[in-house]
Amino acid sequence: MARYIGARLTWAAAMVLGIAIVAFLITHLLPGNPVDALVGDFPAPPEYVSKVRHLFGLDQPLPVQLWLYLVNMARGNLGFSFLSRQPVLSLVLARAGTTLLLMVPSLILASLIGVAMAVRAAASHGRMLDSALTAVSLIGYSIPVFWLGQILVVIFAVNLGWLPAEGIRSLREPGSGIGAVLDFLRHFALPAFCITVYYLAVVARVARSSMVEMLHQDFVLTARAKGLSERAVLWRHVLRNGLIPVITVIGYNFGYSLTGAILTETVFAWPGLGELFVTAIANRDYPVLSGIFLLAAIAVVLANLATDLLYAAVDPRVRIAAGGRA
Repeated sequence: MARYIGARLTWAAAMVLGIAIVAFLITHLLPGNPVDALVGDFPAPPEYVSKVRHLFGLDQPLPVQLWLYLVNMARGNLGFSFLSRQPVLSLVLARAGTTLLLMVPSLILASLIGVAMAVRAAASHGRMLDSALTAVSLIGYSIPVFWLGQILVVIFAVNLGWLPAEGIRSLREPGSGIGAVLDFLRHFALPAFCITVYYLAVVARVARSSMVEMLHQDFVLTARAKGLSERAVLWRHVLRNGLIPVITVIGYNFGYSLTGAILTETVFAWPGLGELFVTAIANRDYPVLSGIFLLAAIAVVLANLATDLLYAAVDPRVRIAAGGRA
């Protein structure tokens, strides 16, 4: 098992390196010139433009820029933002914390409610409740997040005035203690609802399909023949044996937690990675774009690694197969 984990970590490191190289090349192939964003709209002397290009290393050939980027990345230096002149690593990590503050509670809530809905739907398979829960999850999956966000803003922020339309806290009355927490929750409610609705629908649909398939297996018939209650059959046998696809989709969701809220953050002006990503694209901020891609790649790879380990924890067959390969 240790060799299995070691092999996974080696592949993960190689994958992150490959993604970092591809992301660097893609960002530098984007149309537009970052010098225009650095210099501004006013006509600048050619000497000043050349000086700016040299200062940010843009006058070097692309392979040289890539090599310098990889060397600095190995030292933990991702460069400086063209726009804000801040270190990319600290800038991206600060915004990533704000994004995770929105995404992680929403994804946990979506996973718990989605699995509970799937269990209830599987228990009522073929009946009205199953059809209703399936329809609700299908509607949640089909509604575009940016459209739902704007509808919520119009209803709860503009018309009713119950909740703020954007931001993470009130600027006029920042408050402290319980007041600050309540203020954060008021700003958190609408974007978190949008994210929860979408990912809840995904988890519920996958979990229901997996559990309905498990209901037709022989071990379920054996468990019922032993006199187990339907609740015990569902939670102790059907759900556990059907968890592999559910773990996969939940791990997939958490892997994209850093970049999965770009549209939501844009609608609600949530100061996370999504807003930073859009700003970096508009200003051709190559170091920030590369830093976001790198951090997102690391998050996806770590989520996939955690998912593989959860497979082994849930399913003994995975542990046996991993031990045999090791």
